[in-house]
Amino acid sequence: MQRPYKIALVGNPNSGKSSLFNVLTGLNQKVGNFPGVTVDKKTGTSRIHADLVAHIIDLPGTYSLYPKSADEQVTYEVLLNASGPDRPDLIIVIADAANLKRNLLFCSQIMDLNIPVLIALTMNDIARRKGIMIDVDGLERMMGVPVVAINPRKNKGMAQLKKAIGTLHAHPAPAARSSFISVEGLTGAWIEEVQEIAHAQSSYQALHVCCNYLELGYLNAAQRIRIAAFLDVNHFHKSRVQAEEIMQRYKKIAQIMQQCVAEEHPLKKTIRSERIDKLLLHPLYGNLILLFVLFLLFQSIFWLAEYPMNWVEQGFQLLSETLDHALPGNFFKDLLINGVLAGISGIAVFIPQIMILFGFITILEDSGYMARISFLTDRLMRSVGLNGRSVMPLISGMACAVPAIMASRTIQNRKERLITIMVTPLMSCSARLPVYTILIGLVVPDKSLLIFNLKGLVLMGLYLLGFFMALLVAWVLNFIVKVKDRTFFLMELPVYRSPRWKNVGITMLEKARVFVSDAGKVIMVISLLLWLLASFGPLSDMKAVEKQYEMALKANPAQADEIVVARKAAMLEHSFAGRMGHAIEPAIRPLGFDWKIGIALITSFAAREVFVGTMATLYSVGKDDAELTLREKMRDAKREDGTPVYTLATGLSLLVFYVFALQCMSTLVVVKRETRSWKVPVIQFVYMLGLAWLSALLVYHLFS
Repeated sequence: MQRPYKIALVGNPNSGKSSLFNVLTGLNQKVGNFPGVTVDKKTGTSRIHADLVAHIIDLPGTYSLYPKSADEQVTYEVLLNASGPDRPDLIIVIADAANLKRNLLFCSQIMDLNIPVLIALTMNDIARRKGIMIDVDGLERMMGVPVVAINPRKNKGMAQLKKAIGTLHAHPAPAARSSFISVEGLTGAWIEEVQEIAHAQSSYQALHVCCNYLELGYLNAAQRIRIAAFLDVNHFHKSRVQAEEIMQRYKKIAQIMQQCVAEEHPLKKTIRSERIDKLLLHPLYGNLILLFVLFLLFQSIFWLAEYPMNWVEQGFQLLSETLDHALPGNFFKDLLINGVLAGISGIAVFIPQIMILFGFITILEDSGYMARISFLTDRLMRSVGLNGRSVMPLISGMACAVPAIMASRTIQNRKERLITIMVTPLMSCSARLPVYTILIGLVVPDKSLLIFNLKGLVLMGLYLLGFFMALLVAWVLNFIVKVKDRTFFLMELPVYRSPRWKNVGITMLEKARVFVSDAGKVIMVISLLLWLLASFGPLSDMKAVEKQYEMALKANPAQADEIVVARKAAMLEHSFAGRMGHAIEPAIRPLGFDWKIGIALITSFAAREVFVGTMATLYSVGKDDAELTLREKMRDAKREDGTPVYTLATGLSLLVFYVFALQCMSTLVVVKRETRSWKVPVIQFVYMLGLAWLSALLVYHLFS
């Protein structure tokens, strides 16, 4: 079988690399308009022409071939490992025409790896607005590799790009192409010995082996020992050689720029993005605008989603009533209505809010505003021992902690990365949104404060509570974690662009699909399992309850309806699920929680949103009221003394508990994978659980 033709996409962050990947592969993959969005390599296939289907690899963005973070190391290993499974046959370097000098530095390094290279020139429209004119043919001639101007956002230049790929596939560039700079002049002739030891394809690759032989996973112990001996004998000074290399490259790039690039005016034109930044990055107005944007987001989650949520809720209510009246009372009817249907309704009702949340986040990313949030919050982050780069994982944590923690690979400093991982789960993710929604709907009055919806304000308060607690914990950890590394936050701000509404719509639908398929599967499985645990219990106990209520029914036949309801409640309490809830009730009773909430706390460890499905199942099994919605059932819930279960104090206590508790198995697994130790996730789980319990206790007693 013929080996597939592999093409790697590389380039600086924010150069249009992920957009090109989407156009080439046709995959509906998320594209964020801020540095560091591509954490892992992504793959897909693209039909270049009738006889060529290429395997496309989208590698993490990096500014140079010297890795400084975990995600840049991914690109580094793929490009240097000649025998690796992802070794490309062709590298497409995506270069930003508006920042060509810096992009050509990375491009020249890639060229010297002795792999066929094609330069895809993006952001040409922005370069023109800045008054930068590029002679593409001259640039191609002086660089010695094909150069194609493209605009993947508007699908321009794709035909020319594919034609150039086809030509390179049919007629690969000669392996003996001259290097951009002389590596032997930097090191000496001994670099050829290292090249032979490491089986490197070029002397420049051998130079990188000299610089990073301890970090390169494809080298064995014998190779490392021999290379170390060579470096010691030849007095190799890594920093000096790297500095000299960069100077030589920039010297040659300056000559290329002088001949191929012209500016209309010696001063760079002020483009629209720079004018907007004067307002949005202002120390005072910028932060006020940021707060307004967040406020608008949380208000919309309630305001825009209210109507579709009501329609979904009413639809399931009608379906439950219809099935309740149409089907005979038996085991399968109970399973269908109180198990399956209750679980599905607990998933479907929150789809509108999930879609709105991800829609807003995609608009912020796609427009370029998300990167500005990092810039605005850098000073605040530094005050607690982090920097602005930590903001990206924290904001991503509003969607899901799992990819957010993986995104922390872009943080170079080990201490800052560890602290970011430790505090990211404190950000309220989309899985908490169903919990927040149903509890806020239960205990917060449907009123307005001035012109603002009170429920929306409470929701925003919960998100801000998680954010500021993350800052407080980061400040404490800054004194505890003993790592001396220090880094500086440098970020290239992308230009403002109109959001691609098609991309926003695709993202909203995709996230709804993921929520239904991934979270929905977990919720359904746990709902059905919980229905079984809530419907059955120890045989002796269940028989005793049956006997007790049979005698009560014979003694008081006029109160048959009340006795039937009481019997169902008693059966639930003595079931296996009831026993689980009662087992942890002593630990949660001080927080205002009853045994049913205790069951939900246990089941929601699989996924926080399971809380709603658990409540739907428990309140369906325990009552005979298919015509009521879940919120109505929870509102009517009473304790043994007749007082409501969901008072303001209990509701707020439970909300605060879910803000702080690490009720997510997947998060713990990914933290273990990222830190390569169970120590960090265990500490994380314990401190967050303790913080949640103490905070919920305080809130319950304050509002009781």
